[in-house]
Amino acid sequence: MKIGEMAKKTGCKVVTIRYYEKEGLLEKPGRTEGNYRLYGRDDQERLEFILHCRKHGMQLAEIRKLLAFRDRPQRDCTWITELIDAHIDNVDGQIAALQHLKKHLEELRLRCAGGRNGDNCGIMQSLDSLNACCASCARCSPDAGRE
Repeated sequence: MKIGEMAKKTGCKVVTIRYYEKEGLLEKPGRTEGNYRLYGRDDQERLEFILHCRKHGMQLAEIRKLLAFRDRPQRDCTWITELIDAHIDNVDGQIAALQHLKKHLEELRLRCAGGRNGDNCGIMQSLDSLNACCASCARCSPDAGRE
């Protein structure tokens, strides 16, 4: 199949397929006499694997290692579990940060008196001062993260 057909079958943009080739994640395809790229079922399966990894937040370097393992799966796979655990930890951190942000936004929203006078807007006054907005939050204090 040509690159456009593979793009349609996988839902991947042509430019992305070319990028994955350039990065060595996909092998250079054969060419027609007219110099069109030609892909087979193995190429499509490899691209689908790459796309599935990307949907799970994997970086290209991680995908490269996973592909190498996929090509030669005789080695110990403990590192893959560790990789997934690291991604789970990262997601947990992102969730905590988003929950924290939501809490602050909800508190900020409560500062609105519902008036139409911008000069007395509690939200704007809070946004003008980090201390007023985040005074009670150790995570947001200027010293947070310093040791």
